[in-house]
Amino acid sequence: MSISERIALVTERLRVLQPTHFEIIDESHLHAGHAGAQGGASHFRLIIGSDQFEGLSTLAKHRLIYEHVQDLIPHPIHAFAIEIK
Repeated sequence: MSISERIALVTERLRVLQPTHFEIIDESHLHAGHAGAQGGASHFRLIIGSDQFEGLSTLAKHRLIYEHVQDLIPHPIHAFAIEIK
């Protein structure tokens, strides 16, 4: 699966959160040589905002995100750095 296909898949999966802000940045090149990058697994930075996050703790927001992408980890995606807007 290509990087663009991985980004499209994550975008589609997280659409259910009705994001008010959404960016996904491939940072895989920053993790070259890292054990998690073996086999071509991607590292992404996710910057997201959603009204569904209102009143939730940071941990609950992250859990809500991971609920929709957990089957993609650890491959084809090794890790997300999540920034909540």
